[in-house]
Amino acid sequence: MNLEHLKVFFTAATKKNFSETAKILHLSQPSVSLHIKHLEEYLNTSLFDRSTKKMELTHAGTILYNYAEQLIQLVNQVEKDISLLSETIHGDLRLGASLTIGEYLLPYFLGDFIKKYPEVNISFKVDNSYQIIEQLLDGKIDLGFIEASIPRKEIDSFPFLEDELVIISSVKDPHPNLTEDTIEPELLFSLPIIVREHGSGTRQVLETNLSKHQLDVGQLHIIMEFENTESIKSAVESGMGVAIISKTTIQKELDLGLLKQTRIKGIPLKRYLYLIHRKQVLSPACDAFKELFISSLKVPQD
Repeated sequence: MNLEHLKVFFTAATKKNFSETAKILHLSQPSVSLHIKHLEEYLNTSLFDRSTKKMELTHAGTILYNYAEQLIQLVNQVEKDISLLSETIHGDLRLGASLTIGEYLLPYFLGDFIKKYPEVNISFKVDNSYQIIEQLLDGKIDLGFIEASIPRKEIDSFPFLEDELVIISSVKDPHPNLTEDTIEPELLFSLPIIVREHGSGTRQVLETNLSKHQLDVGQLHIIMEFENTESIKSAVESGMGVAIISKTTIQKELDLGLLKQTRIKGIPLKRYLYLIHRKQVLSPACDAFKELFISSLKVPQD
């Protein structure tokens, strides 16, 4: 049985869409159909019911699907064990990280990893936390780094660093309600706030924590949304408004005296940053990256 045919089948059966399968696997749609056709010819059976508009597995397809992930993982484990015999770590490693982690934390670690494992080929995508999770589930990345815990049964997650969100405002053009180091919660609604887009871990943590303290998120005076932390900082520096973002991202501006940070009295906006991967056998390159990354940081204990 051809492993590539099986991988294409498993993705198609999971997504129930040949077009989406083609995008995920970087194949043409005819190529996906050809992989499925070859597998059906090998097994001498139909795997998909083509009599209806909706894509459904046949009984044989369901049996194969139930075994497919186990077979793929078993092959991955074999490749991993044999690779370890050579005492060299090599292969491809696809990483995905949220903006805060991808722009301000992970790049500093990548250099150390590449020096230790020069034969690993790394690709690196930066997106918001929601998109990173989707890419992980779609098989587009091997390891993800996100800013909020999102429980999914298909995913293992590991907290690796505590982070804090703070209100930032311009030093040159300060807001009158942000002259002190802390602000009363009710004054939050008087501020012109610039926020990250929906789907970002920062936005989720902000909304979750305010709701826990009976503060109506819908009453915030949001004047603008950005998908980029640097754009938010520039807008705040110019006096356009204030923002609530990770303290990790503003150290340079604090040192230069461009931004001021303020906390909300009685509401600590703290969170953990998470490393995530699917519940499956990891490649040697993934294992090496995960082990080195986690060991380089103080991981919180359950």
